[in-house]
Amino acid sequence: MSIKHVLVVDDEPDICELLEITLQRMGIETTSTTRVRGAMDLLGKRSFDLCLTDMRMPDGDGLELVQHIQQHCPNLPVAVITAHGSVDTAVNALKLGAFDFVTKPVNLGMLRRLIDSALRLGNTGVSGETLEDSAGPGEEGPLLGRSEAMEQLRAKTARLARSQAPVMILGESGSGKELVAREIHRLGPRADQPFIPVNCGAIPSELMESEFFGHCKGAFTGAVQNKVGLFREAHGGTLFLDEIAELPIALQVKLLRALQERAIKPVGSAREESVDVRILSATHKDLAAEVDSGHFRQDLFYRLNVVELRVPPLRERPEDIEPLARHILLQIAARWGLPGLSLEPSALARLAEHHFPGNVRELENILERAAVMVDGPVIDVDALDFPERGTAQRQAALAINDSVGLDDQLADQERAALEAALAKTGGNRTAAARLLGLSFRQLRYRLKKLGID
Repeated sequence: MSIKHVLVVDDEPDICELLEITLQRMGIETTSTTRVRGAMDLLGKRSFDLCLTDMRMPDGDGLELVQHIQQHCPNLPVAVITAHGSVDTAVNALKLGAFDFVTKPVNLGMLRRLIDSALRLGNTGVSGETLEDSAGPGEEGPLLGRSEAMEQLRAKTARLARSQAPVMILGESGSGKELVAREIHRLGPRADQPFIPVNCGAIPSELMESEFFGHCKGAFTGAVQNKVGLFREAHGGTLFLDEIAELPIALQVKLLRALQERAIKPVGSAREESVDVRILSATHKDLAAEVDSGHFRQDLFYRLNVVELRVPPLRERPEDIEPLARHILLQIAARWGLPGLSLEPSALARLAEHHFPGNVRELENILERAAVMVDGPVIDVDALDFPERGTAQRQAALAINDSVGLDDQLADQERAALEAALAKTGGNRTAAARLLGLSFRQLRYRLKKLGID
């Protein structure tokens, strides 16, 4: 394994010495300079594995160096060191392409984790030279589709995996925002660390602070033991905040502080705990409009929206319907034990004509229902059941606003009907299916879905 070499750019002798000692103890070679121009000259003479630069030097600032590296050494991770309270400057560096930042006074634990993450970029297989290749139609990975929009999305996702910048993922319900977030995590240096997704609209407001930051035993009624919290669960990895627009203002304030200080304070605790978490957020709402209406804090919006990534709806990429449908059928076949599932050409043509207001999630639902309804492995056009116009949007809204209650009620009703039929027929599934007006295949699907033995 080759020895790594880091370029250190800082005109403060104490900081420079601290960085050099830390790196050398990690078995890393260093080269130091006190000038922006000196750093640019060194970058032209040899290659480095990482650049650590202060923001203020006698002949310029770190932003100039970040831009220079992005232009001339795009595969080189660069991290900036900024004064405490100057996080906005560091955010600007992230927008320009910096990998990450650390504030003064430097926390050595966080510095080591930053260095380790940056150096691991070379082992992820994601580099400026291979971005387009890795995003090509032959190597789609989890983000399926042959449309130009999906090729661009894969390329952007791969680039964002090389940074620790917060990303705001925008897209309609059912378009695959969490899948994109998981791909950013999978391709990045935190891939072997936790990926923790959380639906911000599904947590009761009175429990949010405890859920995010944890609590100490006895902090409130019912706190019978310590709770770690989502930030600590995601420590070293990625925290994905889905439906971020649903956060109440009170928690937005606390979240902003956690992001600024890179520290959290559990409920009932007197001390803060440092956390190392990459934040990815998503929403189907117009978050800028939420800011204008006073429902979302502007300062938090700018902190989370350092980089914006839009997931295109399915109706804008109809050429992706066929590969998605085939992939979904393979998943359904494996999940429900239905080998050889396929679509008749007429069924595929009908899917291509559909508007898909519910996006990929709606396509999954249509195909799953069709797979259960047909008697054989081939799905024809008659087996496709499309919701009435507007139904998918209403279902998506219900899923966001009251998903737990609605799903539980429907599942309970279905479970009661199935169990009653099985009880009446003495457990004879063929007879129970006949009693319910279902095929045996449909009954088996519903029993497995609800976990009924």
